[in-house]
This record gives sequence, structure tokens and C-alpha cells, in this order.
Amino acid sequence: MTDYSDEHLKKVLQRAKTVAVVGVSMNPVRPSYYVARYLGLKGYRVIPVNPGHAGKMLFGETVRASLSEIDLPVDMVDIFRRSEAVPPVVDEALEAFPKLQTIWMQIGVEHAEAAAKAEARGVTVIQNRCPKIEYQRLFGELRMGGFATGIISSKL
Repeated sequence: MTDYSDEHLKKVLQRAKTVAVVGVSMNPVRPSYYVARYLGLKGYRVIPVNPGHAGKMLFGETVRASLSEIDLPVDMVDIFRRSEAVPPVVDEALEAFPKLQTIWMQIGVEHAEAAAKAEARGVTVIQNRCPKIEYQRLFGELRMGGFATGIISSKL
């Protein structure tokens, strides 16, 4: 299922406190970087996960090579990987975090079997959505200004 009610998405975003972002980039123009940064600015503790950058610092946290290297509870795992890479990430998340609440797969990322496995363990799964976009939309942070307003105005 990828059709989620606003109430459901809001609840998921409100209950999460610590988010592991799998596939985060060190490059500030990459979506995985600015989504993780945004979540951190909104008060979430963001744990970056990327084996290619393990040991480096990002957003005040050490980048971990894998989820199993995180030694604190994680509420939500946000996956910035291709759909075919999702199953081992979900397996590792379920193993590493017994109290995991949410697996969130970014826009364009879906995996029905991995989602079903997580849901069978009582974990909420969101697929093909971005927590930054949903947060902005649900908590009234989207602003119409500048270029976007010009486009809308010119079509009226």
C-alpha cells in the first residue's frame, strides 16, 4: 500500500525521535543529504548510514557503515537505496532494532515482500514517499513564493 492518510503519516512523523538514514550522501546537493539535514533541523536525531563514508562526521554524528553498528534505539529507518537493495536493509533493521517503529522508503523506492516482512513484525512501512516533503505538507511549512508563485499567477 502506498496510499496513506494524512493522519497516519502525521502520527508516524510525530512519534519518531531517532532516524537512521541509510544511503545518506556527504554531498549537500543530493536529496539524501538535504532530507537528513532537514530532519535534524526539525529535532530528530539523525544517524547517517553509508559504508563509503563510515567514520566521517555528518550532522554531528559519526557515519555508520551499517545499521548494526548503531548502539542506540532507532525509531525509524529511512532508506535511500534502490528498491532491489531494500530486503537486506529491512532484515538488518529488524535484527538491530527490536523496538523499531517505522521503515520509510523514499520516493521511487518500493519492495512489497520486504514491506510485508516488516509489517508482520509490527513495523509500520511507508513506501514511495519522502519524510521531508510530508513533514512540510502536513505541518504547514510549504510556502508559495518567488518562482512558484509566478508560475501559478501566470496561469490564472
